[in-house]
Amino acid sequence: MNVVAEVRGNLGVITLNRPQALNALSLAMVRDITSALLRWRDDATVAAVLLRGAGREGKPPAFCAGGDIRFFHQAALADDPALEDFFTEEYALNHLIHSYAKPTIALMDGITMGGGMGLAQGARLRVVTEHSRLAMPETNIGLFPDVGAGWFLARCPGRVGEFLALTGQVLGAGDAIHFGLADVYLESALLPALVEALADQPIETAAQALASVKARAQTPPAAALAAQRALIDAHFAHPHALDVLNALAASDSPFARQTAADLRKRSPLMLAVTLEQVRRARSMTLADELRMERNMVHHCFHQRPGAAGETVEGIRALAIDKDQQPRWNPARLEDVQPEQVAAFFANPWSPDVHPLRALG
Repeated sequence: MNVVAEVRGNLGVITLNRPQALNALSLAMVRDITSALLRWRDDATVAAVLLRGAGREGKPPAFCAGGDIRFFHQAALADDPALEDFFTEEYALNHLIHSYAKPTIALMDGITMGGGMGLAQGARLRVVTEHSRLAMPETNIGLFPDVGAGWFLARCPGRVGEFLALTGQVLGAGDAIHFGLADVYLESALLPALVEALADQPIETAAQALASVKARAQTPPAAALAAQRALIDAHFAHPHALDVLNALAASDSPFARQTAADLRKRSPLMLAVTLEQVRRARSMTLADELRMERNMVHHCFHQRPGAAGETVEGIRALAIDKDQQPRWNPARLEDVQPEQVAAFFANPWSPDVHPLRALG
């Protein structure tokens, strides 16, 4: 089973059990997680829920590396309707976790990216370790930070959300806590004892479950990116992605120039789309932002069907052919037109038939 859902005492434990694929999410896994949460929502014996990833013996851990991008590539080329189902059901699951009445605890031990962030960021308590590597790296594959990332990145301090969304910068535990994307630091070796303690003791209130975790919290590492906050806020406040890139490239800061070099490797079109997404999300509810993302991801795979799309090309270069040479279209930010960006925000469905019409 790729998802193991069990009740231990008053604790519902969901273990992503696909370690050979870094616990990347399939449609079946999304459905299994959703089913467990809905089942436990009305089960009086379950007082709290914990999400974790199965480990790999002798290898660094992973909570969840994201969605199964090889499936995305294959399904897009085959025009498989399961691709549409995946995003509809994944985003509905993200909303379910954010709005879940019972306390949820996410153990973000190791790689936590893309869809893994979508699962973890809705949790009431987000635990990071020395192995944690958090990121939304979607612009690197011609996609945008989805799974509600527009909403939760837009709520990071200053312009950190724009920075993380466009660059896909990987955060360690200290930065994750500093920027509001994690709550508690605990050494990885102590997590099994934490789970056992939660499972062994009666959980009578939500506050009790959360307090039990917080009581074990350790001092997190320093936030390495904190020193760059002023630079990030200044450069990522510009109105357009090209303005951001030009400002970074003109800076005398090595960090800024490296960031500019990183952005030049990303999909120019999706950089512009992503910046617009985060800006819009800042004033939206989570449900509305997820509906917007559902529109956007539909366009990612249908504006230019098959191999012509940015996302299919990005996945090809990264994970299929592995040549690391994506042929972005347009190839430069200077050539991205406003109407190309606006097209991603058009709603392909009327409100009464939108796939996520029931959210919120």
